[in-house]
Amino acid sequence: MTTLEHREIRGITLKNIIVTIISTGSIVVTVMASYFQLKSNLQEVRVIQETQNRVNEVRLKILENQVSILQQQVSELKNVKKS
Repeated sequence: MTTLEHREIRGITLKNIIVTIISTGSIVVTVMASYFQLKSNLQEVRVIQETQNRVNEVRLKILENQVSILQQQVSELKNVKKS
């Protein structure tokens, strides 16, 4: 080993190793917490979206039925007017 390599090895102390491990652990915990929070938020959004889709489907069916009824009424009015 050269003198530069010896100096680098000498610079590594137990305190530096502990600080590095604790810092790395802290970063890992923060990233994991963020990941699980985002995952939870995505699931909530998915549930809300599914509910909204169901509501929209019901509204669409109601509107389709109303249009059908109105078309029948218009047809009946046209028939009465012709007669």
